Amino acid sequence: MTELQADSTNVHEEVVPAEPLKAETPAKVKHPYEVLQQLPADATPAQQDSAIQSVFHVENTHLSTRPDTLHLPGHDKGKSAKDISLPQYYKQNFFSNDSMYHPELDGGRYGVAGDPVPYTIRGDNTITALLLGCFVLALIAFSKSRRFLFRQTKNFFYEPRTLTTEFSETTNELRFQSFLVLQTCLLFAIVSFLYTQDCVADTFILSSQYQLVAIFFGVFVGYYALKMLIYWFVNSVFFGKKKSTRWLKSFLFITSFEGVALFPLVMLQSYFDLSIQNAVFYVAFVIVLVKLLLLYKSYVVFFGHKTFFLQIILYFCALEIMPLLSLWGVLVMIVDYLKINF
Repeated sequence: MTELQADSTNVHEEVVPAEPLKAETPAKVKHPYEVLQQLPADATPAQQDSAIQSVFHVENTHLSTRPDTLHLPGHDKGKSAKDISLPQYYKQNFFSNDSMYHPELDGGRYGVAGDPVPYTIRGDNTITALLLGCFVLALIAFSKSRRFLFRQTKNFFYEPRTLTTEFSETTNELRFQSFLVLQTCLLFAIVSFLYTQDCVADTFILSSQYQLVAIFFGVFVGYYALKMLIYWFVNSVFFGKKKSTRWLKSFLFITSFEGVALFPLVMLQSYFDLSIQNAVFYVAFVIVLVKLLLLYKSYVVFFGHKTFFLQIILYFCALEIMPLLSLWGVLVMIVDYLKINF
């Protein structure tokens, strides 16, 4: 029993001889980055290039010499589309007319178009630059013609005596007043455009909104030019050239004042979302105030020493109210003709 127990013990405690350890082979380098990591930090580019070339061996690539079989059975192999000797029909295919096949051509836009952003004056760089230019030029002209404006304001509300010497305007003063009258026409054109866009229609047969503003501007320039011609003719016939000249100076002054009064309205409506109802009330107030001032001036210039109240009413209605109503009718006709009816 003792021998058997010893034998069993010897069996279990038998040591299996260990196999000799194999030398660890370095892993195969797969990336140039791993080769560069094994080099010292101060390795030159030439050394880095030599190390990479010693690990990676570039083999010569031999292109296949087998014939091209990607063609229909019984037909010759295909030809390159770059061959200029090929006929035109050989180069045409199903995608020849597709814009994606011709990147040099504009293929347009794919998908569903979204809702366009509505037009606003605040996003229009041209109108903004125009208004800013008018404001800057008006300030410069005002700084150089303050005495002229103060003298015209005084002469408008104060009737000079017959023997008082009248001052004639200089060329710069006439240019300044002409600029203010044109600015009045421009501001009226912008106000008419904003009112038309909000209350009448926002689509027209014109290619640009600038054309509509230009049409309104031309209408107002023609309106004031025609009024001046009518005033000059009527007043020269019935009251003489001297009073007619005084009246035209007062008319140009009050027209310039009308443009200055409209400038805040255009700025508020364009950049501060002033409602169209408040804008209409403001324009109506300015027009009524201007007409009352013109009625007062016509009474002072032409009927100051007379008691012909009926004549002044007829004069005012014929030369102020009727042209204003005619202007409104012309603008309505232009808008009805240019707008697109759906």
